Amino acid sequence: MKILILGAGKMGSFFCDLLSFDHDVAVYDPDPQRLRYTFNALRFNDLENIGDFQPQLVINAATVKYTLEAFKAVLPYIPATSIISDIASVKTGLPEFYSECGHPFVSTHPMFGPTFASLNNLSNENAIIISEGDHLGKVFFRDLYSRLHLNIVEYTFCQHDETIAYSLSIPFAATLAFAGVMKHQEAPGTTFKRHMQIARGLMSEDDYLVSEILFNPNTPSQLEKIQEQMAELLDIIKRHDSQGMKNFLARVREHIK
Repeated sequence: MKILILGAGKMGSFFCDLLSFDHDVAVYDPDPQRLRYTFNALRFNDLENIGDFQPQLVINAATVKYTLEAFKAVLPYIPATSIISDIASVKTGLPEFYSECGHPFVSTHPMFGPTFASLNNLSNENAIIISEGDHLGKVFFRDLYSRLHLNIVEYTFCQHDETIAYSLSIPFAATLAFAGVMKHQEAPGTTFKRHMQIARGLMSEDDYLVSEILFNPNTPSQLEKIQEQMAELLDIIKRHDSQGMKNFLARVREHIK
């Protein structure tokens, strides 16, 4: 299959390495410097080159801020039969775009961003495939993710956004709250250092990505649950309520079984 990857960042390079030995792959990025280490694939930094390549599948690996912009830029240069796809963690605007673009589409979300996951061992990671997508496109990504031994779940766009609000917005918000009261420690403990590692990883992410994940319409209700738990815990601590703390910890243990 002829596959065009938009964006030569971490995920674009990952998909290029993954696919280039079994498929005819090209990578487009307007910044030629980002294409320096692209291996075993055609390298395009001019949209005109894409027309000659005639991709059958387009994988949009541009950063979330530029996902729609990248699609709109490339559409005039690809065949009408090309399947277009995204791997974005934020799907805002994509359902509407897909419904009007005239191309078959498939939308997925590899839940193993390059900040924390080991891209060499993904057997404990997950991937979401959006159910509204083109059948052949879904089959392609299901086969690809299966080869990586990922746990695959199929959700609608709506279910995806609800899941992301729970699985990303809560840890993002908790990490931001932790980092927001941080001060230098001369002799940090192991737990503190682990939290700091997570906080530094999150802060290395693009500000737009973090913002858009937190701006998910489902996020406020999740953050309200955190506030409720913190308020209960604070009350227990202020009252030195040993039985209350025991009950609270027992409930938490049940949640993480």
